[in-house]
Amino acid sequence: MAIEVRPVTPADIAYVQQSLTAAFHGTAVAVHGELIDASDLPGGIAWEDDEPVGLLTYRAVGTDWEIVSIAADRPGTGAGGALLVWIFDLAARSGAARVWLVTTNDNVKALRFYQRNGFDLVAVHRDAVTRARALKPAIPRELDGIPLRHELELEVRF
Repeated sequence: MAIEVRPVTPADIAYVQQSLTAAFHGTAVAVHGELIDASDLPGGIAWEDDEPVGLLTYRAVGTDWEIVSIAADRPGTGAGGALLVWIFDLAARSGAARVWLVTTNDNVKALRFYQRNGFDLVAVHRDAVTRARALKPAIPRELDGIPLRHELELEVRF
C-alpha cells in the first residue's frame, strides 16, 4: 500500500496527542534545553488506507527547519521515510537552507534511519539529556543497556 502524507488539521488532534504520548511519554519534547509542546506545532501525518500510521512535527525559524518529533506507529512500513520526503519537499519549496533534528545517543536505529535518509551527524551535545531531565523527569536513564546522556544533532542541507 502507498503511504500518503497530509498536513495536520484541527480534526487530527486526538491522533497527534496519542502518537506523541506513545513515542515521547506525553506531548512535550525536551530538547536542546527547552520543553516544546509538539502538539502545538505544524506537522504531517502519514496515512495508509485512511488510517494514520505516523507523525512528524516541525518548526521553521528563518531558513532552518527543525523536525521536533517523528514517529511511525509501525516501524519498517515506509511511514517514516514518507514523512521525511514530505518535509524535505515542503522545506525546499519554502526556501529552507537545512532541515535538522536531534536524537539521543542510545537511539541507534534512528541514527541508522536518519543517515540512510541523507542526514549528516554535525554535533554531539554532551550531557544534554542529563540536563533535559530537569525539564522532563520522565526521560529514562537507560534504554537497551545504553545510558541516555547526549543529544546528537543531524542535518540535511539544500
